[in-house]
Amino acid sequence: MVQARAEKKDAEAINHLGDKYCLGKNGLQKDMRKAFDLWEEAAELGSIKKDKATAAQFWTKAAMQGHAESRHNLGYHEGDKGNHGRAVKHWLISAKMSLKGSVETIKKMFMAGLATKEQYAEALKGYQDAVEEMKSNDRDEAKRLYL
Repeated sequence: MVQARAEKKDAEAINHLGDKYCLGKNGLQKDMRKAFDLWEEAAELGSIKKDKATAAQFWTKAAMQGHAESRHNLGYHEGDKGNHGRAVKHWLISAKMSLKGSVETIKKMFMAGLATKEQYAEALKGYQDAVEEMKSNDRDEAKRLYL
């Protein structure tokens, strides 16, 4: 029933489905990426989960499971509250998980005087190391064939 409502773009049903994927409940396999995507869609459709405090709770759960975009979003959440040091820490973690947007954000923070040169260098190195770690002949061949 929830699935049918979600297919009809019911924001609360989509949000509920995201919760179930997050926890691996109701016969669904735990899938943080799917949960995050569903929560994002629900928010865009006007779900009550649009409020920042609740979103931060979900981002925190997803970040603890290794979801780089959620970690990145936590950085913005902390930055909005004026906690620039905590924001940079979140972005450093997600940069080291190969999220280029986090490196760019730390660069902007550095240019604005809110992050240090060392933090920017650490983010850049972490990002480059993560990208290098993910390189493989099979991955390069797949990109060549499908892109």
